Amino acid sequence: MDEARAVLGRLERIEKLERAGAPPPALLGELRALVREAEEWTRVDGDERARAAVSACADSLASEMIAM
Repeated sequence: MDEARAVLGRLERIEKLERAGAPPPALLGELRALVREAEEWTRVDGDERARAAVSACADSLASEMIAM
């Protein structure tokens, strides 16, 4: 349950940053942390679909970093 709370809290922080017009590097750091927390959540409570979704997010974030 703590893992789920961490993910939800991170999502709230990201939304606040977006509303405040935060620069991309600030959002990127939060997104990286979100993926790490989501990975932990799926290890504890997730099924294969959840793990696949988090893996796809991590891959997308990594490919975005390469493109920058």
